[in-house]
Amino acid sequence: MWLTRSSRGEAVNAVDVATLLRLPIDVACVLLLFCRVGAVVMLLPAFSDNAIPPQIRLVMALAFTFGMYGMLETRVLPATTSGVSMPLLVMSEVMVGLSLGMIVRIMFSAAAMAGAIASQQVGLSSALVFDPAMGGQAPLLSRFVGLGAIVVCLGLGVHHLWIASIFTSYASFPTGGLPPAADFAHLAVSVMGQAMALGVSLCAPLILYGLLFNLGLGLAARVAPAIQVFFIAQPLNLLLGLSVLAMTIGAVLTTFARAMATFMQNGWTY
Repeated sequence: MWLTRSSRGEAVNAVDVATLLRLPIDVACVLLLFCRVGAVVMLLPAFSDNAIPPQIRLVMALAFTFGMYGMLETRVLPATTSGVSMPLLVMSEVMVGLSLGMIVRIMFSAAAMAGAIASQQVGLSSALVFDPAMGGQAPLLSRFVGLGAIVVCLGLGVHHLWIASIFTSYASFPTGGLPPAADFAHLAVSVMGQAMALGVSLCAPLILYGLLFNLGLGLAARVAPAIQVFFIAQPLNLLLGLSVLAMTIGAVLTTFARAMATFMQNGWTY
């Protein structure tokens, strides 16, 4: 009985020692996961809004990290035992996370572009408000369309694809590696072109309205030069332009959310 208890004690001690020896590796895995996840969350739409307190954003990043730890431990663990210094691994993971988050951010800027074009067509380009997402002053309708796009994306579950992209990124960018600079630059330029094309297409009804309204305004100025055309046209432009925007805003935001979902599923990888 004494030998049995002794052997059990030695086994327990061996397990404790193994656990203690493995603890730094587990902590290193969590740290590397948090570096990439935290960098992506810092730039993701909705999650990175300045209206959300920093403590909440930190808790969300930690929650995503611990939630993905069980699935990604086997992909991160080899990097911790590869002999590469931890500061280099941390820097590479942060850079990969910032790269992925910036790509999503660039694509999401299509909503702000559509709102800016709408403001120009309606005549509200001088009505500026502070937009934390754009880092400065932005047209009122640009801020409105951006907030509406966030709400619709959250309602349709597009944010699930944003979070899933963090998990799938480990297949394209293993821990300890950096994305090819030339390929990433090409991807960033390509995504910027897609965002601009999407922003213009979303605002197509208002662009058509602006063309027709200005054409009618020019004809009215030619027919009756004595009439104060611009004094009369500005209130009418606001009324008709906002009416067109109100009739199309639902379709615009839904189309944007679907385009974002398609982009996350097919168009953001190399």
